[in-house]
Amino acid sequence: MARTANQAAPVSKTVFPILFAISIVHLLNDTMQSTVSALFPILKESLSLSYSQIGWIAFAMNITASVLQPIVGSYADIRPRPYILPAGVVFTLAGIVSLAMAPNFTTILLAVILMGIGSAIFHPESSRVAYLAAGGKRGLAQSIFQVGGNIGSSLGPIMTAVLFVPLGQFGVIWFAFAALAGIAIQYYVAGWYKQMQAAPRPSSKRRAAGERSMELSRFQVVSAVLILVFLVFSKYVYMSSITSFFSFYLIDGFGVTVEHAQLFLFAFLFAAAAGTFFGGPLADRYGRRNMIWLSIFGTAPFSILLPYADLFWACILVACAGFVLSSAFSIIVVYAQELLPGNVGLVSGLFFGLAFGLGGLGSVVLGWIADATSIAYIMKLCAYLPLLGVLAVFLPKDRKD
Repeated sequence: MARTANQAAPVSKTVFPILFAISIVHLLNDTMQSTVSALFPILKESLSLSYSQIGWIAFAMNITASVLQPIVGSYADIRPRPYILPAGVVFTLAGIVSLAMAPNFTTILLAVILMGIGSAIFHPESSRVAYLAAGGKRGLAQSIFQVGGNIGSSLGPIMTAVLFVPLGQFGVIWFAFAALAGIAIQYYVAGWYKQMQAAPRPSSKRRAAGERSMELSRFQVVSAVLILVFLVFSKYVYMSSITSFFSFYLIDGFGVTVEHAQLFLFAFLFAAAAGTFFGGPLADRYGRRNMIWLSIFGTAPFSILLPYADLFWACILVACAGFVLSSAFSIIVVYAQELLPGNVGLVSGLFFGLAFGLGGLGSVVLGWIADATSIAYIMKLCAYLPLLGVLAVFLPKDRKD
């Protein structure tokens, strides 16, 4: 896709203040989103929800973001709109307030759909900002951006143990302040983004050199994108099995309390945040394909052993799985952006949309299976998904290989 006249070009040096700003907003955004899964144990008891209904709540939020993100990203490739960044957080704010006061299952679905719209606007445009501010360190830039989101997601279990167990569903209302802070920071980022649009652009030769690291045929590009889609599937369905059902697995299988189960889930999510931070810089140094392969396929030993471990080793193994697995996604996004230069928004929207959609669909399907079988069966079934990481060996070599 050709670059339009008003579209910004990447900077030559890494702009860390902007990267940290969007990472902080990512932290706030995903903290607010994580309130949904953090409320699952509370809502299941207070509203007598089934596992299938819990899966539908996750699906409603994620599928909304999944469908809208490629649309938002593709539109932004043609006509960037910097001030859509704070507008996206406004939808999340509306969803937070609605979720805090939702009296039934249907209203909860409407609330999480609003939050899904907010994420659909936030992720592709903020990922574009990370690309523009990266300079020559795209893996690092995406990792800085995404580690904020992973830290935010990791706070969900802590919120359940500390906030939602004593305060209940209405405790979500406190996160309206996080939304207001996110709106203010995004307004600042949008100002920088607008300045970038007005700045002189580099020559077409310099721009092409800065954007393209691989020269591939159309068939190679399509094949590589399809492989990346399968890898995102393996990562996010497995992530969904842990974030949605690992707490219930610990409660049912080991008799731990809701508070303690959420702390174990926090260990997984916090380890995932750490893995995200290290993945990008390592990929800049050792190659995208190498790190994608190592991240996903390297999770398999931990995931396969997990369902057969005692409580102590289950906590250790799930943290190791989170650390190794989560280093992949930022690298996948950068690799795909380099496969399809000039389509940063579309690529970001597509892969963030896939992440949300596959995670949400996984929650629904796994919820049905859990109702028909058991949570323990879900853990055993999903343990083999990281083996799909072997497909990464068929990706074209990038310039760092």
